[in-house]
Amino acid sequence: MTDINELKTLREREDHIEFKRAEHNYPFAGGKKTDPRDRRHCVLGYVVALANERGGRLVLGMADAYPHEVVGSDFAENETGNLEDEIYERLHIRVRTEELYNEKGRRVLVITVPSRPIGKALRFEGVPLMRVGESLREMDDAEYFSIISEQDPDFSARICEGLTLDDLHEEAIKNMRERIAQKRNRKDVLTIPINRLLSDLHLLTNDGKLTNAALLLLGKEAMIEKYMPQANVVVEYRTNRSQVRYSSREEFRLPIFLAIEKIWAYVNQPACNPLLHINDLPAVLDCRAFNEETVREAVINAMIHRSLQISSDIFIRLYPDMMEITNPGGFPYGVNIGNILTVNSSPRSRLMAEVIEKTGLIERSGQGVDLMCANCVKEGKPLPDYSASDDYQVNLRLYGEIPDDAFYLFTHDILRDNELSSQLNAFDWITLHYVWKGKAENGFEESLMKLNDLGLVMEDTYFRYVLAPAYVMRKPIARAVAQDVEPVVLARVYYVIKRNGEAAMSEFVEVLDGILSQKQVRTLIEKLCRYHLLSQHGNARATRYVWAAG
Repeated sequence: MTDINELKTLREREDHIEFKRAEHNYPFAGGKKTDPRDRRHCVLGYVVALANERGGRLVLGMADAYPHEVVGSDFAENETGNLEDEIYERLHIRVRTEELYNEKGRRVLVITVPSRPIGKALRFEGVPLMRVGESLREMDDAEYFSIISEQDPDFSARICEGLTLDDLHEEAIKNMRERIAQKRNRKDVLTIPINRLLSDLHLLTNDGKLTNAALLLLGKEAMIEKYMPQANVVVEYRTNRSQVRYSSREEFRLPIFLAIEKIWAYVNQPACNPLLHINDLPAVLDCRAFNEETVREAVINAMIHRSLQISSDIFIRLYPDMMEITNPGGFPYGVNIGNILTVNSSPRSRLMAEVIEKTGLIERSGQGVDLMCANCVKEGKPLPDYSASDDYQVNLRLYGEIPDDAFYLFTHDILRDNELSSQLNAFDWITLHYVWKGKAENGFEESLMKLNDLGLVMEDTYFRYVLAPAYVMRKPIARAVAQDVEPVVLARVYYVIKRNGEAAMSEFVEVLDGILSQKQVRTLIEKLCRYHLLSQHGNARATRYVWAAG
């Protein structure tokens, strides 16, 4: 608990604290001022500057002149919880607030600000701020460069002092040898001396010292515990998302060449990775909730992108229908949720990533996000979700459920056509997902044109692009009317209804104009109602039709 008398004795610069009178109407985020230099003098501006100084306290209701007379402040009175929420929403840092009162009942608000994330300067209205005397100024180039340089471009390449060849795990070394031999088609890798192999991989320096990458990839469990105990992966399983206590828990502090196999074996148990069944009458198709390639890519990404300068574990929270992987350290510099698919990522542990790539554990060092996305689309599942990430951690959610059997069957048909599927890249698959969701504008323009040429999507006046009629024919009961109704006609009916969840007869007439007459449209809709493909409600001109078959 902060004490007002203690605050009176503190110096702003030396004690990382900022005092403001802020008696009435103190601005939160710039207020009504128009000059950017004036707008910075607000709560949010000082929070940004203090965070950039590795944290401190902002005190409202006390004069900035020493010894800081208490004047009282009404800022955020009775709303400190909302204040903390708003600061987190804007800056993704968690401040702590305290309300203090002196003997005269005058209120002082203390906002404790944590340090900015490693390697990242916070910004107010696009400007990284720092305190200079009584002003808030844009951070100079030298200060800004020193901050972004903190994000060590290759922590794994540092020397692990004291680590010896005897501290490496024989089984992990064997696993690595076999993978390189297979990936590179080099049988000699199986027999060359270990010190030469490690030197070729830059895991062993010219003066015989092993790197952090050697420890993390190949070190014995006891050595990892000794030199880098934060290199731990914790997997917790719960039977549903509302369950508080875990049903089972396992910790993996193993070299990566062993850990990845153990983690996947844990995830791939029947209870954790249930088998989903999709009707493709008369056959039934099976699909696991979680795809092995996707899970491996996600876990390895967490390992090579995590910040080993933060003493936190990688956490995998596992449910039958969802997997959540959290690694300490935010996105690498220049990467965010908006550009994660397209930007070239630089892993924090570059050397480790390069060795992993050479062994074929992942396709390439960097992200692999596009690969994970494509795999999810191919199995009719939601895209990987990074929305819960912030400046301190990357949070990835992989969903195991298949929300639309028809879309799964549609993508399954594409995959069975080798000639067709071989023409699609990851961005085409991702674009196909957005078209399915009715959000073609989120897809890639080049992919939209390509998918249209391949007959997998078709143009639509409302959605711009929609999935081809083959998708609608995979809907329940739809195949029953295939002999009576042209697929493209049925698809137009489906997408008219999809606009608002229901449609009037006039809308069917409009979209089928030039294909069917008004009388033929009425006959068609009546037929689809008899097949129970559509259902209706209302009377006369108020009659509306909905898709009743899922």
